Amino acid sequence: MPYCSIEKQRKSLGEMEQDFLLALQSFYYEGKATMSNEEFDNLKEELMWEGSSVVMLSSDEQKFLEASMAYVSGNPILTDKEFDDLKLRLKAEGSDIVVEGPRCSLRSRKVYSDLSVDYFKMFLLQVPAAVVALALFFFLDDVTGFEITYLLELPEPFSFIFTWFAALPLIFYLAQTITNIIVKDFLILKGPCPNCGTDNVSFFGTILSIPSGGSSNKIKCSNCSTEMVYDSRTRLITLPEGSS
Repeated sequence: MPYCSIEKQRKSLGEMEQDFLLALQSFYYEGKATMSNEEFDNLKEELMWEGSSVVMLSSDEQKFLEASMAYVSGNPILTDKEFDDLKLRLKAEGSDIVVEGPRCSLRSRKVYSDLSVDYFKMFLLQVPAAVVALALFFFLDDVTGFEITYLLELPEPFSFIFTWFAALPLIFYLAQTITNIIVKDFLILKGPCPNCGTDNVSFFGTILSIPSGGSSNKIKCSNCSTEMVYDSRTRLITLPEGSS
């Protein structure tokens, strides 16, 4: 099989996951097969051995794919509202199944692209607060005459209990409190530009009690300067009215 061949370079986990999702989307959305059943089964088995979470579909994801296939065949099993609500719920959960590239709608005459959560940048946004929380923790240790260090060096299992059930929860609580003071209800979304495909990022939330602008932001593509509207409620990128 091409994923296990020793005659050429083995595909990476990310490449195999991309092939798997492409095969699913092509089959369920367009009714076309990008590989044979045997190749698909072997790819799925390889991903399972690698511990990939992509092949483990939830009940909602299975329902979504079945609804997509039924719609393509002309026998829908969900209403438009039920399908849209299901898709939006899966987007909010970070499912890769519902993420599609830039596309056109002949009905609304708009160009769309899907948004997904940028978990890495959301993590980076909380790093400064974690550093401050650690500094406060060590300052408290110094003020108390290194009593905290003494507790951390207790014999097991007392040291383990204090570290995992007292010290770390305290640091986490301090970091969350500091982050919530500065930014509230924040969300960072990314998606490809419908015009050139370049990924762009947008922030939603409140910084020091100043809102970012509600559920939609207008930004310009960093590559082609195309104006776009990011909607955090529908998780979609659209071009403004009147765009060419």
